[in-house]
Formats: sequence, C-alpha cells, structure tokens
Amino acid sequence: MVNVAILGFGTVGSGVADVLTMNRDLIRQRAGSEVALKYILDVRQFPDSPYKDCFVNDFSTIENDPEVDIVVETIGGATVALDFTRRALNAGKSVVSSNKELVATHGYELLQLAAEKGVSYLFEASVGGGIPVLRPLTNCLAGNELSEVRGILNGTTNYILTRMIRAGLSFEQALKEAQDNGYAERDPSADIEGHDACRKICILAALAFGRHVYPDWVPTQGITAITLADVDYANSCGYKIKLLGRALKMDGGKVCAYVAPHLVSSDNPLAGVEDVFNAIAATGNAVGDVMFYGRGAGKLPTASAVVGDVVDIAKDVTAPKRNQWAAGDADMVQSPDRLTFRWYVRANGTMDAARSAVGDITPLARGGAPASEVAFLTETMTQEDLNRKLAGMDVLSAIRVLG
Repeated sequence: MVNVAILGFGTVGSGVADVLTMNRDLIRQRAGSEVALKYILDVRQFPDSPYKDCFVNDFSTIENDPEVDIVVETIGGATVALDFTRRALNAGKSVVSSNKELVATHGYELLQLAAEKGVSYLFEASVGGGIPVLRPLTNCLAGNELSEVRGILNGTTNYILTRMIRAGLSFEQALKEAQDNGYAERDPSADIEGHDACRKICILAALAFGRHVYPDWVPTQGITAITLADVDYANSCGYKIKLLGRALKMDGGKVCAYVAPHLVSSDNPLAGVEDVFNAIAATGNAVGDVMFYGRGAGKLPTASAVVGDVVDIAKDVTAPKRNQWAAGDADMVQSPDRLTFRWYVRANGTMDAARSAVGDITPLARGGAPASEVAFLTETMTQEDLNRKLAGMDVLSAIRVLG
C-alpha cells in the first residue's frame, strides 16, 4: 500500500482527495498497489467532510509517520509550502506539487534535495493545470533539440481577452464578468499583470533548455493596458490579441524568456484558443511544431494532473522520478528587446508623422476612431529600434506581432 498526505484542502487539494477516492480501483490497477489517502493537513476544520477522519493540523504528524510515502503540496505560495516541502523531502518522502510559484522560484534547490534523499519531486500540474505538457516535453520530445516553447498560459487573461474580442466588453467589464464567474480572484493581479504566466514560462524554459530561469529575470507585461480600440484594430487586419509567455534558445546557450501581449495571426493555432483554455506549443528540430491544449485550471482538471504524478511514483516508490536542470545565472538570460518583430502601434498624431518617424507602415482603420488617432503595423525591428523611432510620438499602445 502507498499512503498519501495532502497539504491544503482548497480547490486543488479537495480535488485530489476526490479523484483518489472516486477512481480508487482504477488507480490501484494502474499503480499496481493500493493508493490510500491517510492525512489531510489544513488549519481549518471540516466536520462535514467525507474525509473528516483524515484531517490533522500539525505537519510533524505527517513528517514523522514512516508510513507516508507521498506528500501532495497544494498550499500555494513559497513560504509555508517551501518549508513543508523541504521537510517532507528531508524525511525521505516523495513530493508532488501543483505550486507554480514554488517550482519557478525554488525548483532547482528542491530537485537537488530530492536527488540527495533518493525520492521523487514531480509537478506536472504546475503548468497548464490538467494539460499533460511537462512529461511529454521531457519524455516524448526527448529526442529533439527544442528551440522555443510558447503559449497561452493563463486562463483568466485568455477569458478576459476573448470576451473583449467576442462581446465587445471593456477590460474592466470583462474582468468583472470573470470574477463573477469564478475565473478571476478578488485580487486578480497575479493573472492580469502576467505574474502567473511568468512563473509557468520559467518552468517550461528550465525543462526545455536545462537551466533554471528565475521569475525576476523574465520581463513581464500583463493585459491591463489593452483597450477595445486595440482589439478592433487587431481584428481589422486579421489578428487576435493574446497574452503569451515565450522562451527561446539563443546563441551561446543563452535563453530569452518574457511575457507580453501579442497580435497573433488568425492562421496561427494559438489564435483559436479561447475562454479559459490554455495552449502550450513547442518547436523541436525533429518533430517541428506541436501543441498541447486544454483547461489550464479548475478543481478536477488540475487534480487529474496531480494524481497522475502520484500514480507514476506509486508504481515503484523505490525508483525516484524527477526532472533535472542545472543552476541558472543572470548572464545566461538575453533581453527580448533584441528580438525582431513587426509591431502594432496606436498613437495620437497623423499618418504622415508616423511614416516620417517609422518608415514603411501598414495603416489600420476602425469605426469611430478619434480624428487624432492613428494605428499601423511596422516593418520588422527590435524594441530598441521601435522605441527610438517613436520617441517623438504620443504612443498609446505598442504590441508585438506574431505570425
């Protein structure tokens, strides 16, 4: 028998308990042994829960129980969760996590500790929720040299942008609707400012390119400045606005990772990813382009990925399973300012002034635009070049264009 302890009984933790229970027979068949829920750690009381007999409020009970084989960490954050994860690994227990902040910030350290203690540390659910992406990236694509990983990594922002595009809602209206529907938190800053996507692209970059990339090294821009005017102009030229995280392998072993809105061509599969769905695409030198698509969050989808890791470990708890990557340093990170793009620009001024400043441009139009407003697509250039050319203009928006 393999015994499991869950840390945190929130959305994901309760989902893990439910999946372990409702699919108990199937999990036993696939793991080769019984996988039993022994403890749930939470500071709150749940007297009406069907799992009420499993609750404890002192982590040392789990830490010191030699019968606990796997600890599932669904607390979130990188304070208490980090302490408990370190203690669990030091106690010789494998850990499964859905915590993207913890993995993005401390993944290298925790993987090293797991290796030292001869246990597993897995975190499939930390990127893409229920979408299987980390294991395919490292196992199924192991024969490829990856050059890029990119994707729509946050369902809340994708829902907001979809409602702006499809229903003509303002950013504020779409955010309120997302909150009313339970897709956005009361404090949505981690989503709408891009921090959630940043943590996920850090994990993807580490797995794809083999070096730890810290969130502090990743330039991050959210969607709070996107307006309906930008949505309309993008639509007029066959594009949709999407918040993308991108990580690219550069010359000399460097990595470029960033999060920012992009105009994505309607011909690109990412343009068709709508509502709360996520999609992660990778480019390999043998396979070409592949894409993983599905619900990037939610109770049972995320729990599905967590339990998948639990089953993987439970098949043989004596054979550690974990990803590995090397330590990172700031010198290996290259700024996205040196990448070249076409750019969408919206500004106050005249089209003649825009041509004079930028050179060849493609003018854009939308109904009801103020007479003082111009919008256009540039030729390919770096952000440094764009900023220099636009220095004398009253710029309202400048967004990268991805074909």
